[in-house]
Amino acid sequence: MGISVDTFFLKSDGQGTLQAQIQQMIAEGILSGRYHVGEKLPSSRKLAAHLRVSRITVTLAYTELLANDYLTAKGRSGYYVSQNAPVPPKYTPVQRGEDSVDWSRALAREYADSDLLSKPKDWRDYRYPFIYGQADRKLFDHTNWRLCAVRALGHKDFDSLTGDYQDLDDPLLVEFIARHTLPRRGIAARPEEILITLGAQNALWLASRILLNKDRRAAIEDPCYYVLRELLARSECQTTPLRVDRDGLPPEAIPAGTDVIFTTPSHQCPTTATMPVDRRKALLDKARELNAMIVEDDYEFEMAFLGAPSPALKSLDQDGRVIYVGSFSKSLFPGLRLGYMVGSERFIREARALRSLVLRHPPGHIQRTAAYFLSLGHYDAQIRRMSKALQQRRKTIEDAVAEYGLSVAGHGAFGGSSIWMKAPDHVDTQVLARALQKQSVHIEPGESFFSGPDRPRNYFRLGYSSISSEHIRPGIKLIAEAIGAS
Repeated sequence: MGISVDTFFLKSDGQGTLQAQIQQMIAEGILSGRYHVGEKLPSSRKLAAHLRVSRITVTLAYTELLANDYLTAKGRSGYYVSQNAPVPPKYTPVQRGEDSVDWSRALAREYADSDLLSKPKDWRDYRYPFIYGQADRKLFDHTNWRLCAVRALGHKDFDSLTGDYQDLDDPLLVEFIARHTLPRRGIAARPEEILITLGAQNALWLASRILLNKDRRAAIEDPCYYVLRELLARSECQTTPLRVDRDGLPPEAIPAGTDVIFTTPSHQCPTTATMPVDRRKALLDKARELNAMIVEDDYEFEMAFLGAPSPALKSLDQDGRVIYVGSFSKSLFPGLRLGYMVGSERFIREARALRSLVLRHPPGHIQRTAAYFLSLGHYDAQIRRMSKALQQRRKTIEDAVAEYGLSVAGHGAFGGSSIWMKAPDHVDTQVLARALQKQSVHIEPGESFFSGPDRPRNYFRLGYSSISSEHIRPGIKLIAEAIGAS
């Protein structure tokens, strides 16, 4: 592979002769790792024209680098980075000067200190990865996804591939969601009431920015999806965490003055509790009494392999006050970053306008590929395959947890892909997780899901979407031994 001539620039304040400056420029590129072994340099004629110097100057610089074993010559083919050149293992840009900006003054808002749950980059190399929400390559229908992606690249779909939707979405994807996905949740919606988003997280962000400001109050579950809590904290609205019970969010606990209620009624995050229909109706009544909106995050309804999921809260809504959020991240793969939100036409119009200001629309090719994958039946086939595998893993994990005497804090009535666990009070699961990593076991500490200064530190989540059944029991045994040793 040849190095583009456009990457070569002489410093305006360069020292020494032009030959020395060119030699230094190329040597620095090699030493920093920007130029790799075997890569071809531009011809002396082309580089001379680009730098506006004489060709003999470039030739002399190349000759000197050749003598120092930075470059090698291959007949009339040209000059290449030598196999013996001191190339580092990865590219490290050379810093120019020191950062003198007063960032405490320059930054109007700070996000880097968010209390977010992290996972090791090499988690796939773990022998016992009890990680949540990640795709299992053995279960994903890669062949048909690739075929759908190729089809979406075809001439027939040229406009969806290359066009600018501006504030619109792929009509095939919207139609599938309206005709097939939403009716399974008891929801009827017109295309004007549906917006495609970059996953559920993007939908929650849009809803929070439209419905809340510094003078409004949001009620959230405690524990809850930690990203939602951080997102609301950055929006500067007032937030009230409400401790959930075995049936999810208690409506009677919602205080007066609440403007927006965020809830996960079908599969509470992270406890996996399912809100009964009577409580759902009570929640709608409470929202009506407060004149509040409800944002329903239905992130995992496709994983209801233990029984048909309860109808969505949105399906019971007669006032148009529920904003419904769905996602394909759990049922397909998280890297897809494709979700949707459903609400009254007025709300969706505002959400569409805000989305267009930030990212215009999710990539057309991704939308069309997903539309084909869903409409051709591959999606339903994958859900059946995943449900069968998850049900087997769920049975294995429950048996192992019972065998080794671990305590389950919540495991969901309809399925899902995780179990919410509780260790003895004296166990700090952050410390526990670090100790288990040394034994190739990954668990997710639960502290980040809670709000407030005195967060419980003895909860953790066991995901089973990406761990094979045969590894579950020995992994649970290691967890039990580590807890016993704490």
